[in-house]
Amino acid sequence: MAAYGQTQYSPALQPAGPYTPYTHHTQGYSMPSYSKYIKTEDGLSHSPGQTGLLGYSNFGGTPPSQSLYSYSHTHGEYETPRGSWGTVSHTATARRPFHAHLAPLASILRSPSPPHLFPISCGLDSWRQTLMFFCMGVSGEYHPPPSPTTPGKEEGVPTRRGSDGKLRGRKRVSDPAPPLDSDIERVFIWDLDETIIIFHSLLTGTFSSRFGKDSSKAVSLGLWMEEMIFNLADSRLFFNDLEECDQVHIDDVASDDNGQDLSTYNFGSDGFQSPAGAGSLCLGSGVHGGVDWMRKLAFRYRRVKEVYNTYKNNVGGLLGSPKREEWLQLRREMEVLTDLWLTHALKALALINSRPNCVNVLVTTTQLIPALSKVLLYGLGSAFPIENIYSATKTGKESCFERVSQRFGRRAVYVVIGDGAEEETVAKKKNMPFWRVSCRADLEALSHALELDYL
Repeated sequence: MAAYGQTQYSPALQPAGPYTPYTHHTQGYSMPSYSKYIKTEDGLSHSPGQTGLLGYSNFGGTPPSQSLYSYSHTHGEYETPRGSWGTVSHTATARRPFHAHLAPLASILRSPSPPHLFPISCGLDSWRQTLMFFCMGVSGEYHPPPSPTTPGKEEGVPTRRGSDGKLRGRKRVSDPAPPLDSDIERVFIWDLDETIIIFHSLLTGTFSSRFGKDSSKAVSLGLWMEEMIFNLADSRLFFNDLEECDQVHIDDVASDDNGQDLSTYNFGSDGFQSPAGAGSLCLGSGVHGGVDWMRKLAFRYRRVKEVYNTYKNNVGGLLGSPKREEWLQLRREMEVLTDLWLTHALKALALINSRPNCVNVLVTTTQLIPALSKVLLYGLGSAFPIENIYSATKTGKESCFERVSQRFGRRAVYVVIGDGAEEETVAKKKNMPFWRVSCRADLEALSHALELDYL
């Protein structure tokens, strides 16, 4: 893949105003230029170098009927919009018995036409989804609303029991070690595009036409993000070398790594791209080559893993100036355009990460290296350890779901969150509860269900 030119961008980080067409690219675009790598189906943490990104209240105003509430998390404060939900309390810190929330939800869902209670049209389906998960539980069985639990006495750590009878609560400060895979009780398997992030639908115009947004602005922002994604993938994540040697998981070729010190290793002159070409050595979903070449391939994936782990909470440091300022500006404008879609997804991800013995896993149809670039640029590094990211480009999502279930075992409960038909079909086939995300209200309802321990 050809390298990008050194086009300079305005470093200024200004509040979003009336949109003017994006003009500081000199390269002409065709729509979309990387579509073969991008999905075609229809945690954001405070970190050094990313200050000022989360306070979206200063970026462009809050829509009418919405106010902001702060969501506290160990990595920082998220300011998230709250819609007018009628009689349903949407306060992040409120804790009431389950049955206290069930009555108003049930009355809303019985109403034949309550559109005034929901910010956007799909809100009713979101709350029906919430009530369904509450009544059935993620195990598929009905559980009556339990009585309020007594807070734990040890070290003042609040505890509670879920519908499966297992103890729920925050991880104790004295136990910083993450749980082993075999100890995980609940696995949330996320789709990426159009579920957590809005990207492909910006390029195709689907998002702007569906939600009444400026189509030219949406396409411009989509192209801008697309360029940043593949620029990062090419320049720092070896996508030029690994494009034809795609893997499902970052550790799939680790067995070929001899552990050699790479601090002074020259990747540019190690002969990896020999006249034979990597393309002739990488066939299908497997990799075929000599021992020496396979070791060089493993070195590249090891370095990708090191870069991801080093910069997942400091993407600005990875990009450097002025790319950092350009990235911050792009993130800000995309959040304004999408009505803080990503912020709502990040809140749900953070709620899951705050639970003991629960984990977020990402299964995407994007190739692994561009997927890692997306995760970094959208600020999702703290939500997804690199070991929890799987690419279904060549094997399909069913194969990835099977790998995830084998990794965490049969005892764990799996919840699938996505927008596409493939993940829904696989979830039903494997008897995994499926939470559909078709609009922002679905993400708001998901966070609300997590806060109330419905799932």
